[in-house]
Amino acid sequence: MKGIIGKKVGMTSIFSPDGKQTSCTIIEAGPCVVTQVKTKETDGYSAVQIAYGDKKEKHTILAEKNHFAKANTPAKKVVKEFRDYSLEKTLGETISVEIFTEGETVDVVGTSKGKGFQGVVKRHGFSGVGEQSHGQHDRQRAPGSIGNSSDASRVFKGMRMAGRMGGDRVKVKGLKVVKIFPEKNYILVSGSVPGHIGAVVFVQK
Repeated sequence: MKGIIGKKVGMTSIFSPDGKQTSCTIIEAGPCVVTQVKTKETDGYSAVQIAYGDKKEKHTILAEKNHFAKANTPAKKVVKEFRDYSLEKTLGETISVEIFTEGETVDVVGTSKGKGFQGVVKRHGFSGVGEQSHGQHDRQRAPGSIGNSSDASRVFKGMRMAGRMGGDRVKVKGLKVVKIFPEKNYILVSGSVPGHIGAVVFVQK
């Protein structure tokens, strides 16, 4: 596995030579610093820990300062560990978008937008009870029956009902790397990725 930490910048479109339009998400990925290298001999498994985004010193505890000082780098906001990193990296080394190539597919992990408390139509795609009839009021988006009366006498666990929606960890697989701009640390991937503009995302292969 190889990966990098970045933030979602926004969306744009790329046109191919034959005129085909592709919707893309712009991700500002890196530069990231290797803050720890774990091996099977010392830690029991192989992994590379990388960090992204500068953090104010007054918001950094002493343990974090000492940890980042080993890599000779200032304090960082986001720290992520990638298991079985396919590229050979050393402590303090910088990782940029150039670890990826145009045309390959990647997975993007992020936190989806929080949508608050939502009903069953928006949250689970229900159709609602139906049209309004005599004596009924505001039934179009109602959930309908949620359980039996005498036999089960309860509502089963896992029943799809209204509740908090969004704010979940989401992985979008198989996104194509359309374009890379090393001078700006930009990587353009086809399609959409979870999260709001400015949200932290993990691009991995």
